[in-house]
Amino acid sequence: MLIVENLSKEFNSGAGPVQAVDSISFEVPEGKFAAIIGKSGSGKSTLLALLGALDKPTSGAIKVGDQDITKLGDQDLIKYRRNRIGFVFQGYNLVPNLTALENVMLPMEFAGVRGAERKARAASLLDQVGITVEEQSRKPSRLSGGQQQRVAIARALANRPQLILADEPTGNLDSTTGKLIVDLLRHLARTEKTTILAVTHDLEIARQTDLTFRLADGKLVGEERHARAQRPAVAA
Repeated sequence: MLIVENLSKEFNSGAGPVQAVDSISFEVPEGKFAAIIGKSGSGKSTLLALLGALDKPTSGAIKVGDQDITKLGDQDLIKYRRNRIGFVFQGYNLVPNLTALENVMLPMEFAGVRGAERKARAASLLDQVGITVEEQSRKPSRLSGGQQQRVAIARALANRPQLILADEPTGNLDSTTGKLIVDLLRHLARTEKTTILAVTHDLEIARQTDLTFRLADGKLVGEERHARAQRPAVAA
């Protein structure tokens, strides 16, 4: 579960202090897929950086499972980013000279997982997200955008994180492929018991999540819960 309590981030500018995130509080239960929406400058990117421990808040708490990451020192934050969180980016951010399989194995290598176990888990995850054995041996340049994003999602799951943060995960995809990626993320949140939070500007994508949070001027101004029948993910 992700719990955010009275989270604030203030920056200093030439015109004075800027409250990029202003006393935000919300919760996303384990196994749920949520979206954050808002216009440019609403605070979405700053909030994502705080949740990913890429920046530190001015005040407030961020609890992932039973741990408040705002109280962690630098070394523990490195471990948190490595072991308890996964990132999915709009631009995929795959290592170009590694195969799909090797890309998914990489974070497990950093976590000290043994070679045979790394390979077996990577192959299993790629199969789960719809990447065939033949495609697993390809480098990113030989994969479609949808396939690359599926590899990126498998990589994010590699170290069994409690939280996955997705930054515009469908931004570089056509609408049909983007819909399939959203279905996949929702399916994985449930089956992997992982909390997934995506930043998106696409209201149609946001409506397909379990929860939607709306930001404006650094404040949480709306929350919607979407009830729907669970559908299996479809391979792209």
